[in-house]
Amino acid sequence: MVPSVGDVAPDLDLRNQDGERVRLSAFRGDRAVVVMFYPFAFSGICGGELCSIRDRLGDFSNDDVVTLAVSTDATPALKAWSEAEGFAFPLLADFWPHGEVARAYGVFNEAVGAAERGTFVIDIDGVVRYWVHNGLGEARDDEAYLDALRAIGAA
Repeated sequence: MVPSVGDVAPDLDLRNQDGERVRLSAFRGDRAVVVMFYPFAFSGICGGELCSIRDRLGDFSNDDVVTLAVSTDATPALKAWSEAEGFAFPLLADFWPHGEVARAYGVFNEAVGAAERGTFVIDIDGVVRYWVHNGLGEARDDEAYLDALRAIGAA
C-alpha cells in the first residue's frame, strides 16, 4: 500500500553504498527527505535520473533536505555505480529481505523483482507531503519533486 499525502512515512533502515546504516527516522526534526526508488543500477533511465540529482546536488542535498536513492541492488553494485558516476548522495540497498522497503512504500514490482520509480517527499516531521509513482520505463520529472520541496520550505 502506497503511503498517502499526510501519512507518516514508513521508516527504513538500509545500508548505503559504503555499508553504513541509514535510517529515515534519523532525519526527523532535522531535514526533509526525498526517498526515490529506482529499478536497477547501471541502467539507462535510472542513470539519467540519478545523474540529474548529482548534477543539481545542491538542490537535493543541503542543510534542509537529503535525497536517499533506493534499489534492490546489492551494496557492492551500488558502490561500483556510485564510484563510476560520482554520486555523492546515499544509494541504499533494499537487497535483503529483498524489496521489503519498496513493498512498504507500495512500489515493488513482484514480476520483475525490483522497485518501480516511486518518489516521496517527506517533511521534517516524517510526513509524506508529495509522492508520484512511475512505471519501470517511465522517467521522472525532478522539477516536480523540487517544486514539492519548495512548497515545504526545503529548497
